[in-house]
Amino acid sequence: MLLHDPVCRAYPDVMSFAFWCRKGNLQRLQGDCTDKGSRLGRGLAFHVAPSNVPVNFAFSFAFSLLAGNGNIVRAPSKPFPQVERICNAIKEILPHHPEVEKRTAFMRYPVNQEITKAFCAEADARLIWGGDETVQAVRGCPVKPKCVDIVFADRYSLCVLDGNSILQADEKTLQKLAEGFYNDTYLMDQNACSSPHLVLWTTGTETARERFWEAVAEYAARYDLQGMTVVDKFTQMCQDAVDCPEVQKVLRQGGNLLYRAELSSLPENIGAGLRGRGGYFYEADLNTLEGLCPIVNEKYQTLTYFGVEAEKLQEMVMKNCLRGIDRIVPVGKAMDIGIVWDGYDIIGILSRIIQTA
Repeated sequence: MLLHDPVCRAYPDVMSFAFWCRKGNLQRLQGDCTDKGSRLGRGLAFHVAPSNVPVNFAFSFAFSLLAGNGNIVRAPSKPFPQVERICNAIKEILPHHPEVEKRTAFMRYPVNQEITKAFCAEADARLIWGGDETVQAVRGCPVKPKCVDIVFADRYSLCVLDGNSILQADEKTLQKLAEGFYNDTYLMDQNACSSPHLVLWTTGTETARERFWEAVAEYAARYDLQGMTVVDKFTQMCQDAVDCPEVQKVLRQGGNLLYRAELSSLPENIGAGLRGRGGYFYEADLNTLEGLCPIVNEKYQTLTYFGVEAEKLQEMVMKNCLRGIDRIVPVGKAMDIGIVWDGYDIIGILSRIIQTA
C-alpha cells in the first residue's frame, strides 16, 4: 500500500519502512528464525517513540507485532506527515485482522508522567526510544516484576573513509558514495542515532578529502536548509572555538550546507559534546584502526565505512572488547534498521521460549 502511494514517494524513510515490510522480506526473516515454533509473545508492549525521528515508532510496532505481542504505541507528538501516512495505512489494514486490531493502539499525548505510569503498569515489555532523560523518566515508572525493557538511549555514530579508495573511485562510484552519505546524515538532519557526526580518514590526503566533500556538497544542494539549522550550526562553530582546543579550523562549503571542523586529535569525550546537526561534521586522521579504541564507549552505536574491510573493523571491536559500536555497515546503510538494533535481538527479547524436555 505505502509502496504504491505516490505521496509517500516524497518520504524516503516511509518508503524504507514499506520496503522492509514487504512480504518477501518478512518471509526471509521468518526463515532465519530457527526456534520460531517454540516462541510466544510476552503479552502487552508499551512503546515510547523518539520525538525527532518520524518512522521509528512504526518499526518498533512491527518488531513487537512479529514477536507476537499486543501493542500500545506512543507516536511522536510532532505533526510529521510520515506518521499520518503510516497510521492511515495501518488503520486501513487492521479491520482485515481483527485479532491484531483489538490488541493495537496508537496515540499521541503531551509529556504526562501519570498517563505513562498507567501504561507502564500494564506492560509486559517496554520499548523506550529517546534521549537519556526520557529513558530515565520512563524507567522510573513502576512495572510488573517480569516486565522487560529494551532501551534505545542517546547514541553516537561515526564514519571511516579510506582516502586512497576515494581517489581511485570512478565518478559513478563517487556519486553513489555521496548519495549514501547524504542519506545517512542530511535526511534526518543528523538527529538519528545512527547518523555520523565524526568522519575519520585512513590514508587521508587533502586531495581525497576535497574530492569527497565536494561531491557531498553538490549532492546536498537538494537539502531543505532551515534558518534555525543555520543558526544552530554557526552557534556550534562558535562554541567549538571556545570549548574545544582540538578544533583547528572550520571549513564551509556550499554556502551553509556543509561545515567541516578539523580536529588535531580525538578528544576522549567527543561522543558527549561534539555533535553536528544539518551538515556539521568533525573530521580527523586515523593512523591505525586501533586509534579508535581510547574514545569508544557504550555511547557509540554505528560505524559506517568506505574503502576499509568490514572484517578488520569487526576484529578491532572484538579484539579490544569495546563497549560501543554495535553496527558496522557500508556508507548509505546507516538507516537500515533491522530486528537486531543497538546490539539487541529485539524479537528474541520480546518473546519467550517454551522449553520442552
